[in-house]
Amino acid sequence: MCSVHWLTLFTLHSGFLDLHTRSRYVCILNQHGEIARHRNLPADPDAFLEAIKPYREDVVVCAECMFSWYWLADLCGRENIPFVLGHALYMKAIHGGKARNDRIDSRKIAALLRAGMIPQAYVYPPQMRATRDLLRRRNYLMRRRADLLAHIQNTNGQYNLPPFGKKIAYKSHRTGLAEQFSDPDVSMSVMADLELINHYDRLLQMIELHILKSARHHDPNALYLLQTVHGIGRVLSLIILYEVHDISSFPSVGDFVSYARLVACAKESAGKHYGTSGRKIGNMHLKWAFSEAAVLFLRGNPQGMKYKERLEHRYGKSKVLSILAHRLGRAVYFMLLREKAFDMKRFLTN
Repeated sequence: MCSVHWLTLFTLHSGFLDLHTRSRYVCILNQHGEIARHRNLPADPDAFLEAIKPYREDVVVCAECMFSWYWLADLCGRENIPFVLGHALYMKAIHGGKARNDRIDSRKIAALLRAGMIPQAYVYPPQMRATRDLLRRRNYLMRRRADLLAHIQNTNGQYNLPPFGKKIAYKSHRTGLAEQFSDPDVSMSVMADLELINHYDRLLQMIELHILKSARHHDPNALYLLQTVHGIGRVLSLIILYEVHDISSFPSVGDFVSYARLVACAKESAGKHYGTSGRKIGNMHLKWAFSEAAVLFLRGNPQGMKYKERLEHRYGKSKVLSILAHRLGRAVYFMLLREKAFDMKRFLTN
């Protein structure tokens, strides 16, 4: 009989004093649940391979879905070692206990893996992983740019000055903006914001062009299909493409909209309802993308506005955008699954 071994690894956080000191706690169980190896190791590929060498033929590796799992997943892929990525949030709920440390956690999760009870996370393929991370970085920089624009607007209101009248998000509308403030210190503060915004504009344009070239190489057909939806342009299509990756990994449309945080999960016990929960479980980037798509879907779209009025009459104004985002998520799922462009007429009649 084949003797299967189970292994789990955890990052041992060393604090901020020595950022280069990293290690992993390793726990290996045999098929009887007995500990074969349980020790702390440096985060080094050679040390890892040496540690599992006696069990190499039948070992299954499991790691928690934290920030440092990339190199381990890639190493296991190159060495043909089975790799399982555990969902950090769900694992925390399952194996919680009175005492918590890396040694205890690695032992508990090794037992969960052996019993087949590990809540698995998706191992994103390395071919598109770096581009997805760059796109997330782009979104972070865009939010910082938005903070600077908001600071200029707030400063203008702070001194009770007339509204700008034009959207200062556009560079052509920002000419002479700092000079409108009479106080030299306030003018300098606004000028600093404008300089940073101009730098962000150049940087974001460069990043977007780079990502677009990668997307055309990875999956140009899916990128084209996403942009057939009214309101989903270049940026939103890139976000959806890289956050979804493979639509066939979702068994049903319900799984997809749940992953995208487009549905609220009901809490119920003994026939009684206790509201909803799990709103923050899923992909926050897809949630943002479809929420933005719902707003942009209505711009310059008379048919969409009529559809919105129908939803308002049925569900109320407060729920319309959430419902529209949910239905756009469903439409995108079937578009990508069937490889068909968006059908406005069919969408509005459902």
